[in-house]
Amino acid sequence: MTGDALNWAAGIGCWLIGINGLTVIAFHHDKRRARSGGRRVSERALLSLAALGGSPGAFAARHRFRHKTRKQSFTTALRTIVLLQMLVLVGAAAYALWEALAPRLP
Repeated sequence: MTGDALNWAAGIGCWLIGINGLTVIAFHHDKRRARSGGRRVSERALLSLAALGGSPGAFAARHRFRHKTRKQSFTTALRTIVLLQMLVLVGAAAYALWEALAPRLP
């Protein structure tokens, strides 16, 4: 890996750690507020965090705190986000592979 690629990888890794940590905290906060009757974190905010890279944290928090597990519309939206993220990752990997192999092709 070149220096630029390493910097990008480190930056993305730091972003993913941070956004997933924030997502878990947001789910925990919402669960506590749901129990105490306080002001809740909106579903839109929770799904936005997942869309920004926090989907692993969202799934972990749902399981850990047993929160938003029965709401089908939320589950469907979260799964759709993950599907789109997977498609982007596969597309990026295919593009990177093509760029790496293209100079060697006849």
